[in-house]
Amino acid sequence: MSNRTPAEVFPPGEFILDELDERGWSQTSLAKITGRPDSTISSIISGKKSITPEIASEFASAFGTSPQFWLNLENAYQLSKLAVEDGAIKHRAKLFETAPIRDMEKRGWIRILDSVEETEKELVNFYSIPTLEQLPQLRLAARATDQNKSELTPEQLAWCVRALQLAKSVPAKKYTNKSFDDGVSQLRLLADFPENARKVSRVLSEMGIRFVVVEHLPKSKIDGAALWLGDDWSKPVIALSLRYDRIDSFWHTLFHELSHIKNKDSYIVDVDMVGADRCLSDEALSEIETRANREAAEMLIPKQTMDSFISRTHPFYYTEKIIQFANLIKIHPGIIAGQLQHRKKIDWTANRQMLVKVRDILISGAMTDGWGTAGK
Repeated sequence: MSNRTPAEVFPPGEFILDELDERGWSQTSLAKITGRPDSTISSIISGKKSITPEIASEFASAFGTSPQFWLNLENAYQLSKLAVEDGAIKHRAKLFETAPIRDMEKRGWIRILDSVEETEKELVNFYSIPTLEQLPQLRLAARATDQNKSELTPEQLAWCVRALQLAKSVPAKKYTNKSFDDGVSQLRLLADFPENARKVSRVLSEMGIRFVVVEHLPKSKIDGAALWLGDDWSKPVIALSLRYDRIDSFWHTLFHELSHIKNKDSYIVDVDMVGADRCLSDEALSEIETRANREAAEMLIPKQTMDSFISRTHPFYYTEKIIQFANLIKIHPGIIAGQLQHRKKIDWTANRQMLVKVRDILISGAMTDGWGTAGK
C-alpha cells in the first residue's frame, strides 16, 4: 500500500495508479478484476468519474483496503475542488464589494465579461491603478461638526472617477482668482431664465473650471463634487449629478461647489444636499459645508437682500410677491422659493410650479454621461 493519506488531497486516480504499479497491474487488469469496463476505470483514474460506494467496495476487495478509504479519498478530492470554486466565488464577491459592477456595465464604463480575471482588469483600467488594493482616495463632505473624513462608498467613488475621466476632455482656460471672481458675476447673470443653463459650461470653461454632468448611480446620493485634476490646485473640476432636476437645486449646488473651489477644499463630494434626504439643520453640517451653503446663497441672493424681502413679506409669501421680487433682483423665482424652503419660511411642497426643470437644457451644452449619453 502507498504511504499517502487522504489528507494530502490527491485525485483518487493517483492512488489507484500507485496500487496498480505496486502490483504490476494494468488498468485493463483492474477492469477485469472488478468486472468494470475499461472506460469506467480510465474515467475514474482521470477524475472524470467519481468513486461510488459500489466501486469503493470493489477496489477494497481488489487492493486489500477498506471501502471507506476510497470514499474518503473521493470526498476529500471533491471538497478540494469545491474549495477552489469557493475561492473564485469569494473573489467575485470581493469585486462586487469594491465596485458597483452591474451599474458600471449598464453605463458602459466597463465591458460585460464572464471571466472574473477579465472583469478585475476592467476595474483596474477604469480606476487607473496597479491593483484594486490601491483605489483612489477621495473623501465625502463631512456631515458632522467634528469634520471627520468619511470614505466614499463604491458607488460614489466610481461616479467621481468617471467625472474626472470626462473632465480631462473638457477644454478650459487658466484658472486664477480673477477669472473666478469675473466668472461668478457672469454666472449670476444667467440665473434669471432656465434657458441660460446651457451657457454655464462655457462660462466655467472661461473661468478655468472644467464642468461635467454625470447621472448619479443608484445608492450614491451624490448631488455634486468639487474635484481637481492633479495636485497643484490649477485644474479645478465641478461635477453635478442633477439628481433632483429643479432650477433651485441646480443653481445652489453649482454655487456650493464653486465655494469649495474658491477655498481649495481638496476633493469634496456632496451628498443629500437637496431633496427629501437633505440635512435639514446647518448645525449638523461641518464648518466647511456650512460655509459653502452660506456662500452659495450669498452669491445668488445677498443675505441682506433676502432678509429684507422676508421682513417685508412674512408670513404671506404669495406667488405674485415672489415673482415681483425675482424680477427686481433678476433671478428666477424658483431660486427664491428654494431659499425660502431652506429657511423654513414656506413648506417644502409650496410653490412647486416655480421649481422648473433644467437638466435637458444644461446637458445640451455640457460634457455629460447618463440619460442615454456616454461622454458627450
